[in-house]
This record gives sequence, C-alpha cells and structure tokens, in this order.
Amino acid sequence: MGTVLEISLHGLESQPAVSALGDLYEVAAELDGLLSVYEPDSDISRLNRTAGRGSQQVDSAVAEILRLSIAYSDLSQGAFDVTIGPLVELWEEAAARDAMPTAAQLADARKRVGSDKIEVGSDGAVSLAREGMEINLGGIAKGYALDRMLPLLEQHGVEGALLNFGQSSTWALGAPPGSPGWRLLVRGPGGEFTGTIALRDQALSVSGRVGQWVEIGGRRYGHIIDPRSGELLTGQRQAVVVARQAALAEALSTALLVLDVEAGLAVIAAQPDCEALLIEETGELHSTPGWAAAVRFEPFPAESGAR
Repeated sequence: MGTVLEISLHGLESQPAVSALGDLYEVAAELDGLLSVYEPDSDISRLNRTAGRGSQQVDSAVAEILRLSIAYSDLSQGAFDVTIGPLVELWEEAAARDAMPTAAQLADARKRVGSDKIEVGSDGAVSLAREGMEINLGGIAKGYALDRMLPLLEQHGVEGALLNFGQSSTWALGAPPGSPGWRLLVRGPGGEFTGTIALRDQALSVSGRVGQWVEIGGRRYGHIIDPRSGELLTGQRQAVVVARQAALAEALSTALLVLDVEAGLAVIAAQPDCEALLIEETGELHSTPGWAAAVRFEPFPAESGAR
C-alpha cells in the first residue's frame, strides 16, 4: 500500500510468532493486490477503468470495504469520500503546471465525485455511475487491513500486539508486559511531540493537513481535499482518532480535518467508543469529552523542550 507495516507481538514462542507474522503479512499483501490503485490488475483499478459501463464482479473484501466507505461518507456528512480521485488528479495537474484549476475544471471534476454514485449489489457486483469516476482507498485501506488481521491474532493466541501501518493507522491489542497499554508519542501538525497516549484494545488513526503538500503560485496547500467543495485545504492541523475499528478511525480522522471543529468532534463523539483530539498549528487542543480518559492522554507542558 505504498508504505511500511510494522508488527510487534508478545506472548508467543519464537516459531509460533514467526508463523503468526507470516499469516499477518499475507493478509496485507492480498489486500494490497485487491485495493491498490498502483496495481493495474487490482479490482479497484479495474473498477476505475470500467466506470460508467455497468457492474463488475469483485472480491468480497472489495465489496465490503466499499460498503463501509459509503456508510462512512454518510456518517461524516460527505467529508470522507473515496471517489475523490478526479479531484486529486485535477490538483496534481494544477501543481505540475503551477496554475490553479479553473472554476469550470473544478465543476467538471466534482460531477464525477460522490459516494452516492457507487452501487454495491447484494451479489457483490459493483458499478460506478459515471465515466471518469475514480475510487482511491488511501484513506481507509490500511485501517481495513488491520481490522482483517485482528481475528488472526486471536487464532494464533497472541496476548498483545501493536500493528503500525505507515505511522498513521495502528491497532493495539492487549498491552506489553508490565504496562497498562501500548504507550505512544503523539505528534502535532508541525512534527513536534504534543504528549503521550496509552492504547489497549483500540485502533488509532492520525491524519494531518500538511504532512504532504503541493505548491501552486507560491502558496503551499495540504494534500487533503474537501470532497464537498473540491478545494484543497490550507493551514496545518492534526487529527487523532481512537475507535474499536481501524477503518472507522481512519475515515473519521480524515473527516475531522475537513469539518469545522465543533461539527467534526460532534460526529465522532456520537459514535460508540470513539474519541478524538484535534491539534491546531497554534498548539491549541480540541477534544471529545472522553478523550483523555480513553487513552490516558498526558499532554506535554507548552514550555517543554519536547514540543
């Protein structure tokens, strides 16, 4: 999936642990082959090529992740949307020629965006309503893969595990010996450390506005696009979300960057076992009511050298 998957296990002898790791990485490789837009023979690449030309049979995992994506788009008021591909392409072209897209170009791309234009049939067949539509699962695939690995951990008798996919999507099962949870540093939007959290039987997703960026006309834009307006977002912001499903945490962390602070936190607080922290470039922190308790959050003092 274009990044690094790191897995830490405890509670197994050496040989069973090697066997467990093999099974876990096999799941990741299989899903990469199905979901990646960088694999020309993946189900997602095939769907994109045949957009607007009827339904296509896909693997059951592809149908499942698309159903989740549609549900999370509705849940996030459209702030999370996997059909954002035409807008990504538009802004990449704009950056290459160092010129903002025209209003007409933006309007044309937006016609091909919207999760309501994905149809997943009861038989698992999928159709994209308009030619030129493009699905990109970069904002949910890592979390979905981690969720698929969880049953394998239990089957192998793993007592504790930390699965870290690309430093942005994490599953923490149990806790390391002698600790109440897997203790992690939390970075702010500028790369500084903001505090620590301790995760136990929770999924974590971290998304940032300016971790990746493009420059157009001398102005720097983050890589996050508002699917509703088609505009690239400016200003640094970091979203940290915990949930019981890594796919949900990943979708909501993206949505939290797009929605305004109050609306975004309200969406997350309304979900069972979901909490969030939003870090502004000024260092200001916003969180859901149960955030600190859910992850034992310990912020660093503002004057701390760690910041």
